[in-house]
Amino acid sequence: MCMCTVEKKGNLFILTLTGEDEHRLNPTRIDAIRSALNRIRSDSTSHSCSALITSAQGKFFSNGYDLAWAGSSPDKIRLMSSKLRALVADLISFPMPTIAAVTGHACAGGFILAFSHDYVVMRKDRGFLYMSEMDIGLKIPAWFMALISCKIGDPVVRREVVLKAKKLTAEQGVKRGIVDAAYDSAEETVKGAIELGEKLTQKGWNKQVYSENRKQLYKEILDQLGVDETTDDLNKVSIAASKL
Repeated sequence: MCMCTVEKKGNLFILTLTGEDEHRLNPTRIDAIRSALNRIRSDSTSHSCSALITSAQGKFFSNGYDLAWAGSSPDKIRLMSSKLRALVADLISFPMPTIAAVTGHACAGGFILAFSHDYVVMRKDRGFLYMSEMDIGLKIPAWFMALISCKIGDPVVRREVVLKAKKLTAEQGVKRGIVDAAYDSAEETVKGAIELGEKLTQKGWNKQVYSENRKQLYKEILDQLGVDETTDDLNKVSIAASKL
């Protein structure tokens, strides 16, 4: 089953999560994304400056961890967490600007995936950004909080996202300064991401310098990626969900 595709458009690489499902982050999907990123790294060596755009088909960008896949297995929970942390490390070290074109809901781990990119653009007519942990009774791991703190500078907005579990639309995200642009449809969102990507590639930045500077900018996130202290709590919620 194809989990994602990569299209090359000039100096842009468009990675699309395929299918009409929720794009849950199980190890198979995460491995597919990481494999695609590795191919893009290899293919971009001849380009002075490229950009990555990540989008998704259907009504979800990603609905977070695949708790149904994990079931009641602590090992599967730990594996999912480890895989997602590795993917975030890949994106932070990626040798080009990255843009999340959020064309559907981005929830919990899906929110984290979107905000692991340098820029977030989003469609107005469908979808919201949602850290659901308060609503489903989950502790947020330190590495999630490190990323949220780095990406959301306003403490009032962080409180909304984390402690109120507020579902933010594209326009609300723009107003709060956490979404870079909002568009009328999925097609317009991807088009807007492409236009942004083209502007960024025209800068002609050195890709290794870009990667190293991003790693310094988000060192606090990288320092937290070695461990997830909440996997046992996540396992308890997964077991409860499996009984519903």
